[in-house]
Amino acid sequence: MTEPSHAPTPPTGPVSTRTILRRGTYREFIRVSAILRKETVGGAILLAATVAALIMANSGFSDSYYAFRDFEFGYEPWHLKLSLGTWAADGLLALFFFLAGLELKREFVAGDLRSVNRAIVPVAAAVGGVIIPAVIFVLINLQSGSETLRGWAIPTATDIAFALAVLAVIGSKLPPALRIFLLTLAVVDDLLAIAIIAFFYTSDISFPPLLIAIIPLALYWFVAHKYSHFFKNQTWAAWVILLPIGFTTWALLHSSGVHATVAGVLLGFAVPVLRSQRSGGPEAGPGLAEILEHRLRPLSSGFAIPIFAFFSAGVTLGGAEGLLNALTDPVAVGIVVALVIGKPIGVLLATFIVTKTTKATLDPDLAWIDVIGVSLLAGVGFTVSLLISELAFGQDSPHDDHAKVAILVGSLLAALLATAVLRGRNRHYGRIADREAVDSDEDGIPDVYQSNEASKN
Repeated sequence: MTEPSHAPTPPTGPVSTRTILRRGTYREFIRVSAILRKETVGGAILLAATVAALIMANSGFSDSYYAFRDFEFGYEPWHLKLSLGTWAADGLLALFFFLAGLELKREFVAGDLRSVNRAIVPVAAAVGGVIIPAVIFVLINLQSGSETLRGWAIPTATDIAFALAVLAVIGSKLPPALRIFLLTLAVVDDLLAIAIIAFFYTSDISFPPLLIAIIPLALYWFVAHKYSHFFKNQTWAAWVILLPIGFTTWALLHSSGVHATVAGVLLGFAVPVLRSQRSGGPEAGPGLAEILEHRLRPLSSGFAIPIFAFFSAGVTLGGAEGLLNALTDPVAVGIVVALVIGKPIGVLLATFIVTKTTKATLDPDLAWIDVIGVSLLAGVGFTVSLLISELAFGQDSPHDDHAKVAILVGSLLAALLATAVLRGRNRHYGRIADREAVDSDEDGIPDVYQSNEASKN
């Protein structure tokens, strides 16, 4: 006997533009699916690197681990004699933020989010997911002194690689619309995080190198926009010419006192998304942003972020007693509560407010329980949280060690709660996936996406 389906009947007519979390275009689905696959693999490598760091920091290899992390090399006159841990935080993470800049610019220039109606929800959710956790952290640490309050921004970022690794582990068939929502939310709050780092965690600015950095940045913008014209779309030009200019911009910002990862976002914004008409128009092939994203994302998710995690996540716990001491620090309490409770409340509340104030409705395939599950998953914070912790408290300070423990514990709890919600919806997600796979005319594009395109015309 066939089990009756309780899934909502898909709309046959045009879908209202006031429907939020609706299915995007098939082209966007393909592009985002490729990104998410790479990030999922990167999340598995990131998890392995984190476990390795914790094992080494709490074993007989701890002295070797810390000595390796603190080994310095580089050119001192340019203020580039840095430890391996600092090279990972300031250098490798610049690549991560470069891709965040590329992705955000592409979404708003050529992606589905170029429409205000589609962009407003994930952007508002990201803002809510930054403000509420920060407020909760401050309230918990208000009586602990100004030093602890420096960590207010630690629980504000979502780690998309870890979040996707959680989805892979639990086998969730989360619909593409929700995955795109999660990805966009994470990219936007990465941008908010880098703005916070630039404005709140930068001191002792040296203006000469900061002003000089404008020159290579402008040159980078010019070459990036003219590369197809001058170099006939030869990919080698992007590496041989743009890489040295980008490194120069990074080095000058680092020397100025501004956190060098800011350079990554600025350089990402400088890359053109669309090809110029003189080079054949957008339909002639991908723009430079898509080319760089395709080449660099595996390097970022598979190497840069795991190496950073390996050097940053290693903290000596000191057994059960040490773990208990760490988690009773108001800094740690604030981080755990902000990630597990504050982050989902911020994301969910902002989404709900935007929906109600614009008189919008959820896509008929989805329910608010789905938004709750994704909001909980947004509490999985790691990479940027570790970076902000080191900037706020300094590496090896007690608060930094306790914050790292709290980031791990809070992210784990958020992942478990998200698992409990999303696994319960898997049967419904499976029915959506089956419907989205139907291609009755066998043209390679599922029927639901063709219906979407028809409804827009």
